[in-house]
Amino acid sequence: MRQSKLLASTLREAPAEAETMNHQLLLRAGYIRQLAAGIYTYLPLGRRVLRKIENIVREEMDAAGAQEVLMPSMQPAELWKESERYDVYGKELMKLEDRHAREFVLGPTHEEVVTALVRGEISSYRKLPVTVYQIQTKFRDERRPRSGLLRGREFLMKDAYSFDTGWEGLDENYVRMYKAYQRIFERCGLAYRAVQADAGAIGGEGETHEFMALSGIGEDTIAVCSACGYAANLEQAEVRTGEGGARVDSGNQPAAERFHTPGIRTIDQLEQELQIPPEQVIKTLIYEGGGRTFAVLVRGDHEVNEIKVRNYIGASDIALADSHAVQAAAGVESGFVGPVGLSLTLLVDAAVAAMTEGIAGAGERDYHLRGVVPGRDFSLEHVGDFRTTSEGETCPHCGEGNLHLEQGIEIGHVFKLGTKYSEKLGAAFLDSAGRSKPMIMGCYGIGISRMLAAVAEQHHDEQGITWPAALAPYGVHILLMSVKNEAQAAAAEALYEQLTRLGIETLLDDRDERAGVKFKDSLLIGIPVTLVVGKDAAEQKVEYLDRKLNTKEVIDITEAVSRVTAGRR
Repeated sequence: MRQSKLLASTLREAPAEAETMNHQLLLRAGYIRQLAAGIYTYLPLGRRVLRKIENIVREEMDAAGAQEVLMPSMQPAELWKESERYDVYGKELMKLEDRHAREFVLGPTHEEVVTALVRGEISSYRKLPVTVYQIQTKFRDERRPRSGLLRGREFLMKDAYSFDTGWEGLDENYVRMYKAYQRIFERCGLAYRAVQADAGAIGGEGETHEFMALSGIGEDTIAVCSACGYAANLEQAEVRTGEGGARVDSGNQPAAERFHTPGIRTIDQLEQELQIPPEQVIKTLIYEGGGRTFAVLVRGDHEVNEIKVRNYIGASDIALADSHAVQAAAGVESGFVGPVGLSLTLLVDAAVAAMTEGIAGAGERDYHLRGVVPGRDFSLEHVGDFRTTSEGETCPHCGEGNLHLEQGIEIGHVFKLGTKYSEKLGAAFLDSAGRSKPMIMGCYGIGISRMLAAVAEQHHDEQGITWPAALAPYGVHILLMSVKNEAQAAAAEALYEQLTRLGIETLLDDRDERAGVKFKDSLLIGIPVTLVVGKDAAEQKVEYLDRKLNTKEVIDITEAVSRVTAGRR
């Protein structure tokens, strides 16, 4: 490709709204352009990288036994109501009506559609197992699109779905896809971790793992053990129970004592006023969800993990109660709510249950209670892991290592769905005895466009992107220093034609621009090898630049061609 014809304009400065490095560089290097918030056009360079990612994904999906299909983006809303996810997705679901007032949604995912497809195509166990996948544009009405391709309203995704006769088959498919994902991310040059995760709106009946590209800009936090390799999304990370209560030698504990705390409503204020550590405080938070109001109790130095709470009560969503709801439920404003005498279901975190005594709100404005004893002063009927783990805590699995918190970008997710969709949508098969049984499903997604952004985030320096060879839009970038110099122009053309004949994807910068502009653009675009055709062209020599290693040397053109072709192998 001749750069003079390439639709790719570089930008000297990144737009103000581009905060992350991948977003800035993809815009500056001419890979993407924003059309609207969370909606992007992929220019030729960006599309070439996407195709490289897609090809790797296809190769590994095909090798894992999956078959490619292409399903509609427009989906009848009735299917989503049948699966009972129409309300679960809520405002993130993009909805529209046709001219006959029939309601449709733009698919954020395809569990409903693929289940409807398979229920119409397969009725016997003899046709199972089967796994299908597609690479397609998805739509989600994100409330705050941000970070470029990492949080968009329109994005490219690979989603695969397996159908089995039993759980053993699903387990085998799950492992097969898990390993395929590992190969995909390794081939794409990503540093990643596979972590235990929450199924979210996809749902399911078994384990689920997220694949996280490690990055300081990641929206997800993962907890990793220093000893055994245990890793989990912070939303799902378990907490080692039986550890660390604010234990006090209480002896024969007296009744809880009410004391005056005018205007003191936060943990920090209690800590400063009473000169106590926050782990001696019992924090009582009022939540609403699943059609009811309830309280969650955690220590003052801990935070409620709403995912764990949501899963415990079986609600699709929960939220902190507003001031009016708190007043109605507890009879007092936030800051003075306590568990003693509170006529709500109490979800008590295990660390609170392990406390000998603590300080809590008195249920009365400007008053707290000291000497509150779990189990004596409030019920321990619902005790569980309801909090988020913290940096340095003991690993819940091995009990030896400590948990370290890292940031990650979610690039893939694998689920064991079980019969969540097959039962609701009627995807059944007849077994060898002629009995009807629901198919056992798995679901496996990869964010193709997110991967493009994640790779750019991990592979860049202060001058631009440094693409891994497997994903670079071109393998070689030829820089013709002077289009007016006949020797240079002839050498560049001959080199370009030779590499093209050898099947090397080559970009020739034949623009009538200053050398400095060409070098800056080349570094910004990030092609792995640059061949500079300049003052040594008459001696059949070029400057060979390795973008990743940031090295350069003058070598014969024949040697440059040999290196490039050897690198291709």
